[in-house]
Amino acid sequence: MASTNRSPSSDADIEAQNFVVDMEKSNPEYKLTHTQTGMTISPELFEKLYLTPKVPHAGDAIKRFANPTAMGFVGFVISTFTFAMVSMGWGGANSLAGVAGIFFFVGPVLLILGTIFEWIMGNFFSMMVQSLFSVFWLSFGLLQLPSLGIAAAYSPTGDAAEGAISVGYTSTVGLYLIVWGFALFTFWIFTLKTNTVFAGIFLFVTIAAWILAGAYFELGKGHFEMATKLQKTGGALLFIVAALGWYMTFVIMAAEMRLGINFPVGDLSHFWPRTDVPLAETEKQD
Repeated sequence: MASTNRSPSSDADIEAQNFVVDMEKSNPEYKLTHTQTGMTISPELFEKLYLTPKVPHAGDAIKRFANPTAMGFVGFVISTFTFAMVSMGWGGANSLAGVAGIFFFVGPVLLILGTIFEWIMGNFFSMMVQSLFSVFWLSFGLLQLPSLGIAAAYSPTGDAAEGAISVGYTSTVGLYLIVWGFALFTFWIFTLKTNTVFAGIFLFVTIAAWILAGAYFELGKGHFEMATKLQKTGGALLFIVAALGWYMTFVIMAAEMRLGINFPVGDLSHFWPRTDVPLAETEKQD
């Protein structure tokens, strides 16, 4: 009698093939592509799942490991939603000190884990994105810890409240946010190769960073009313960023959990040359 046992690898291959077939039926734009080793997902679907252009990989990490992109995004979204709502003063909130833990043990932890696994799997851009946001939340979180006395160091009397509105402190944080704005803007350029939702996240977060920088500069000048308006505007933009991030997370999880519904993300990859070819071939084309 022939054996009916199948290896785990064959079961995984069958499951992957069934997933691709289901995605193709629900969305005609995700056409199957065939290689000498079997069936693989299209560049469009790959970018939807991993938020990075599909490129040839040396190993089979994507077959052996789970998709870590949604994990990092969950940490990013929770931190951003909280920061946005506090910045807008919802429910009378006026300080991030009470939720400083999200900047160390929620966002950064999940984002750093995501960064490591994206690196293992060879997903360059999603690795860069998650590492960028992880160090931002860590560095910004330090400013929210009263025990460090960072703001107090800018006051001649050692008063934290006085130091927090001093020109030296506010200008320093404002310049810090301007630099982050330029870094985020650079990343936004590359998101134009993925999808509209991901590009929208970076566009709004870039603008928010610069508006919040303006809020700090106005605070240092003593223009408290204008600083408050800019802070709330920046918080509103970050709320949009978090909402888009949550939608992107839901889209990825829905695809991985085989929900069977194709949620649109505004694919932009078809406007660019194919990336699922060896780098040497792209050099020859140039």
